[in-house]
Amino acid sequence: MDNLKYAADVISLWILPVMVVFILLFGAFKRVAIYEAFVEGARSGFSVGVKIIPYLVAILVAIGMFRASGAIDLIEKAVGSVFEYLKIPVDMLPLMIVRPLSGSGALGIMSEIVHEHGGNSYAAKMAAVMLGSSETTFYVLSVYFGAVGITKFRHALHVGIISDIIGIAAAVCVSRFMF
Repeated sequence: MDNLKYAADVISLWILPVMVVFILLFGAFKRVAIYEAFVEGARSGFSVGVKIIPYLVAILVAIGMFRASGAIDLIEKAVGSVFEYLKIPVDMLPLMIVRPLSGSGALGIMSEIVHEHGGNSYAAKMAAVMLGSSETTFYVLSVYFGAVGITKFRHALHVGIISDIIGIAAAVCVSRFMF
């Protein structure tokens, strides 16, 4: 187990610098003007950032209204016994609901879980695994698709929701196995 931890530490330490060097060398090999390409990408990224502000505000307001309305508390009471049977902390439910909507909202819920239960608790560890194993599906669809003018998602919504459900189920299984 110590060898696995050491390997994970070494990989996590070197993965980003190796990727940066690889991208620079590959760009030089392909004779790409790397700095100019970076500046152009930053310029277009900034314009996309400005375009997504209204969508971002709408998502954040909707999440704030959902949390302030007490709807999460009602849902927790309704499914609490099922979660107990499955040995899933009930505190995971708000995270499961908010994660597909907002990364910052889910991070806020995770910080509440860590504050309430402690950073080394089963609930905090499961929340961390769950946060890393799911995506902000509705955020991506509304913000990025809205910014580039895509109005017909086709199968993107279904695939995103299914992948979130699978990711959350995998996070529960991995957490139960590992912790």
